[in-house]
Amino acid sequence: MEFRIADTFTDSLSRLTGAEQKAVKTTAFDLQLDPTGRGLHFHKLDRARDPNFWSVRVNTDVRLIVHKTATSVLLCYVGHHDAAYSWAERRRIERHPTTGAAQLVELPERVDHHPATAIRQPTAVMVPERLFAGISDDTLLAYGVPSEWLGAVGQATEDTLFDIADHLPQEAAEALLNLATGGTPAIPPSVPATADPFSHPDAQRRFRVLTNVEELERALDFPWEKWAVFLHPAQRQLVERSFTGPARVSGSAGTGKTIVALHRAVILARRHPEARVLLTTFSEALANALKTRLQYLIGNEPDISGRIEVHPVIGIAYEMYSAAFGQPNIALSALLRELLGQAAAQLDGQPFTERFLFGEWSDVVDARQLKSWEEYRDVARLGRKTRIGGKQRETLWSIFEHVRAELVRRKVVTRSDVFGRVTEQIAAGGKRVFDFAVVDEAQDVGIAELRFLAAIGSSRPDGLFLAGDLGQRIFQQPFSWKSLGVDIRGRSYALRINYRTSHQIRSHADRLLPQEVADVDGNSESRRGTISVFNGVEPTVETFADPDQETAAIGKWLADRVAQGVPPHEIGVFVRANSQLRRARAAVKKSGTAAVELSDKIETAQGRISIGTMHLAKGLEFRAVAVIACDDEVIPLQERIEKVADEADLEDVYNTERHLLYVACTRARDHLLVTGVDPASEFLEDLKG
Repeated sequence: MEFRIADTFTDSLSRLTGAEQKAVKTTAFDLQLDPTGRGLHFHKLDRARDPNFWSVRVNTDVRLIVHKTATSVLLCYVGHHDAAYSWAERRRIERHPTTGAAQLVELPERVDHHPATAIRQPTAVMVPERLFAGISDDTLLAYGVPSEWLGAVGQATEDTLFDIADHLPQEAAEALLNLATGGTPAIPPSVPATADPFSHPDAQRRFRVLTNVEELERALDFPWEKWAVFLHPAQRQLVERSFTGPARVSGSAGTGKTIVALHRAVILARRHPEARVLLTTFSEALANALKTRLQYLIGNEPDISGRIEVHPVIGIAYEMYSAAFGQPNIALSALLRELLGQAAAQLDGQPFTERFLFGEWSDVVDARQLKSWEEYRDVARLGRKTRIGGKQRETLWSIFEHVRAELVRRKVVTRSDVFGRVTEQIAAGGKRVFDFAVVDEAQDVGIAELRFLAAIGSSRPDGLFLAGDLGQRIFQQPFSWKSLGVDIRGRSYALRINYRTSHQIRSHADRLLPQEVADVDGNSESRRGTISVFNGVEPTVETFADPDQETAAIGKWLADRVAQGVPPHEIGVFVRANSQLRRARAAVKKSGTAAVELSDKIETAQGRISIGTMHLAKGLEFRAVAVIACDDEVIPLQERIEKVADEADLEDVYNTERHLLYVACTRARDHLLVTGVDPASEFLEDLKG
């Protein structure tokens, strides 16, 4: 007998008290061990519309709602007696007549309609446009709309769509939202009439077969982390697919790229019992967040967790370098600038500024580990917009050659040297520490890092899997992945369903970015067709005459959110740079709450509002976010503009500053406030639309 769990069960479990959850888990484990339910108190629900719904007694008040047949038991819901019975009486599980997917359908309430003559409306009143008036019932059924909801969907308007979508199965809701925003949804696959309706890809996003106690334990320990148990079909396809070479999953903020990366690492470890998998990203803070989520996913499977290592990419490179060559002595940027200046001073009349030299060294020579004049002469300087001729390259190389020699003499190395030495060791047939590499936030991985990761995984099928969003690139200049052996053409896929951010917030944030972004190799990422699966309130974008007015307004906004029931630890306040943090502190103090300042560990605190720079917003999400102090010369940051080596690089500075504001805004789930002081950032006008 199969034992299944529904996503509605995990949702309902999270709303119970800790003591109640403990009792529910005990009953669920007993039921899994003996699905026939011997020793448990089963009660047939006579008023339920589905004859297979039963209640199971947990204690004097709490009841499980299960769907029980001769071949399966499905945990559907848990709640207090009356609420649980009411939930069951309004739902049933059925096979969709067109798609063949098993659906848990909430039955629409019956509404008594009065004759048209009973209420007379003035002829001047505009009748809302029906969104799906021209779409046939057969088409709606093909999208997974339950037959019981065809009438309500046919009457849906812009004002009622999200309310209706909240009651529909996910595939139907997503299709309707896609249609309403001008998209053309894909028709879900149908299955033969003889096929198990629970095996349909759309059914698997809400029902999961649990084959052992460990799987049930994970599902019940972290019921609010639904991604650990249930996946969207598009996500599952990318997680389970086999690739002949490097592959990339993209998608705008909130579409689940990190979730796919986590599940991908786990499935690789399961498919290859002897393999070691590296799960990595560009920063320690994000690596720590991945570690926490990995524990949700496989915490009680030591064999799997022991073969997946989570590290920031620089951290694992340091470990491998130290094991092979000894602890590296890293050259600080101040030393590099000093050496570049000394070498340049020896050449009378050389035209290059200190900024240009440091940029050319960092982004081209050091990043690509160029060790000879011939390598520098022939390199394509992608990402460096200032053109230089052959004679200029000769002059520059004499400077860089001097720096290389000095680094060797002083026995120091750069970060790129660390990656370069380890990469060379792997390429030369050195001991392979990892068999597969899965990379999150890949858009911010640099040249030396990507070459290192390619050496680990690009030589075998499924060896390298990358997740990222070009629209969130905030640290790296563009460069060619293909030139480093990471060719993702034909193996690049986009996620379109946004689970984290409301329709209103996503729509406003998307105004900061172009509809389509392309990388240096010509692979494009489109934001068209992305939809949010829930509705919310319109973001607020305001400018003020002075910082005091801004502080008072932000303080009131934060206090209002707390008064509405948003816990302080689910609120974030972000600024562009450390110099604006005092304004964040003042605003939180004005709200009457306390603040905790974020660090690289990305730790929030119960009862406190999190404040930090926009760069620290990466990897976080909050119910409410205030992005403040968005003044002119703050974003885009004037300091960065002034450091640009040449005018041609300004475009990239502006792009990454836009990306940074986009990242901060898309940390918000339900509420977003963006403020600045006159003259405010030009980006705020884009946000307003």
